[in-house]
Amino acid sequence: MRKLLLLLAFVVALHGFGQNKDITLEDIWTKNTFTAAGIDGLYSMKDGKYYTSLETDEKGLETFIVKYEYKTGKQVKTIVRSSALIPSGSSTPVSIDNYSFSSDESKILIASEEEKIYRHSTRENYYVYDVKSKKLEKVTTGEKQMYGSFSPDGNKVAFVRNNNLFIKDLVKGVESMITSDGKFNHIINGATDWVYEEEFSFSQAYAWSPDGNKIAYYRFDESRVKEFEMSEYNGNLYPTVYRYKYPKAGENNSIVSIHVYDLQKAAATTVDIGKETDQYIPRIKWTNNDSTLSLLRMNRLQNKLELLLANAYTGRSKVILTEESKTYIEISDNLTFLKDNKSFIWSSDMDGFYHLYLYDISGKMIRQLTKGSWDVFEFKGLDESTQTLFYISDETSVTERCLYSIKLNGEKKQKLSVSNGTNSVDFGNGFHYYINTFSDANTPPYITLHSADGKLIRVIEDNKDLKKTLESYNLTKKEFFSFKTSEGVELNAWMMKPAGFDPNIKYPVLLTFYGGPHNNDVSNEWGGSSYFWHTLLTQKGYIVACVDNRGTEGRGRDFKKCTYKQLGKLETIDQIESARFLGSFAYVDKDRIGVQGWSFGGYLSSLCMTKGSDYFKAGIAVAPVTNWRFYDTIYTERYLSTPQNNAEGYDENSPINFVNMLKGKYLLIHGSADDNVHLQNSIEMSRALINANKQFEQFIYPDKAHSINGAVTRLNLFTKMTNFIIANL
Repeated sequence: MRKLLLLLAFVVALHGFGQNKDITLEDIWTKNTFTAAGIDGLYSMKDGKYYTSLETDEKGLETFIVKYEYKTGKQVKTIVRSSALIPSGSSTPVSIDNYSFSSDESKILIASEEEKIYRHSTRENYYVYDVKSKKLEKVTTGEKQMYGSFSPDGNKVAFVRNNNLFIKDLVKGVESMITSDGKFNHIINGATDWVYEEEFSFSQAYAWSPDGNKIAYYRFDESRVKEFEMSEYNGNLYPTVYRYKYPKAGENNSIVSIHVYDLQKAAATTVDIGKETDQYIPRIKWTNNDSTLSLLRMNRLQNKLELLLANAYTGRSKVILTEESKTYIEISDNLTFLKDNKSFIWSSDMDGFYHLYLYDISGKMIRQLTKGSWDVFEFKGLDESTQTLFYISDETSVTERCLYSIKLNGEKKQKLSVSNGTNSVDFGNGFHYYINTFSDANTPPYITLHSADGKLIRVIEDNKDLKKTLESYNLTKKEFFSFKTSEGVELNAWMMKPAGFDPNIKYPVLLTFYGGPHNNDVSNEWGGSSYFWHTLLTQKGYIVACVDNRGTEGRGRDFKKCTYKQLGKLETIDQIESARFLGSFAYVDKDRIGVQGWSFGGYLSSLCMTKGSDYFKAGIAVAPVTNWRFYDTIYTERYLSTPQNNAEGYDENSPINFVNMLKGKYLLIHGSADDNVHLQNSIEMSRALINANKQFEQFIYPDKAHSINGAVTRLNLFTKMTNFIIANL
């Protein structure tokens, strides 16, 4: 009995009455045990010395806009509470879902009753709140609106309704209709079609001129684009059908035109963008000259990009800069015109890495501003008062992101980030201050305020409560490493080993990845919910690992673009090499290696389970592309060209064509209302597997989009994936 009590005391002491607890799926997905604190809805005020934040009371019943001082963090005042926003003739307050200030900050445009459409787009009701008089005015009546914005003088609001562009004169109380031909699934004015929103990452398709006398806007003619339809069930007796225009690879796109509406003349001018209609206009932007609009024009194959300047009165345009590539060119928001309108900032990977350049207004290069065997990831802006540019790059390491500054003459480069890891930065107006969010793989977000020279002013959020919580859990750290494949390609990776790791035991391994363009998973940053799910798997005896294959970012143009016209081929080879490398370790059971991925990662895991079936025992594919012919024009053709030009590249790298090679256990998951990667991908993959008489598991989440979330959906999803891994790996 005494020995038993001593043993019990030893166990209690070892675990510390609840110390070293294991993570549960409920901790991650419903209890929010590991949610990091942050700052959301922050807007810099005009003077750059104050900012506002949209906050909610503890009960979640009221929202309010609060003004703070950057330097001290002290609350200056509450500008408005939602409880005070009661429209005339109503007794019900208006909720604040989003907001923006007029240029003089005397008015606030409030978006309420927000309704999400696609990835970036929403529709809502707009109200104008006068800060001084405290009066609230609804912008318009009828159906909800989209993309409301103040004119530069704050006396007008532009918005889109029913695919048409409108202006409300707040002084005269008059609403004007700029376009009248808008029609769902036919013509769109002032907003983008689905594929521009998804792949060019913007949805408001109009812009006020600097003087507010003109509006430049897009017009999309979707008439030739084929419709895709999805059933929406929502617990109804009969499902409804949602139809929208979705151009699949090789099919017709919208015909895009650009127009400039003159408010004084109440007339629009069409901008000359050339005779070719099968092309893209991925950006428009006013220069600092009210009569000059800039446009980016790109050919259908996305390997030629032109910068045009157009006269806003006549519509005549000219090309001032042309860039061409043997592969493809990607679009950014880095184009910046200097105040004197004599020069502009441009970004390109023309020298093999992504860097910043200075050009004169005629399109002649003045100088390359950044240079080296590293990529600029974000251009954060130019402070013309000090002639200083700010940018984030991976100069310290491919797995890290740090803030740098450099003078406009290309000199005096300075690293401003203090800690190596991942730094994200938000500058206030005037570049007086910036808020830096730092994390690394084993450190939750640490948010600080700095002056423009990098000097620390104060700590905003250190997440000490989360750190305290983490002390009571049985966590494992990410270990970073790299290795060379049989082809001599060096790949970056991380690994998470089970707590109490014993090198004499053979462990199963789960390889998790995204693997596609625009995303690196081997990053020295806080992983959030993914990190905790992976930790949970290590607590169940699995090694979790991740390898960034060829085609990912941060290692220059050639490493990233080597997958051109053969998307999926080299990525699969590299993940097979990863399995072989990991399987060579004495502590790895090479016969128990699995894969898991979402979206492009689901596509890649499906290729691993088919083309790489000799190396992987089990695999999970969430919302995967299974046939590139099913996906959209802009993304797919950027990396594969068109199916008419590159049928082999499509067919030899689509997992649906290799289902006969499947050997291991395969779980296929999709949301039935995925407007991005359609359920069609999983349905046709299932059909092919069945026709090949292959056994597999499948699960469909009703009425869920690409992210498969909401309520307890994520808990259900990750429970399913966890159970599948335990049962089959």
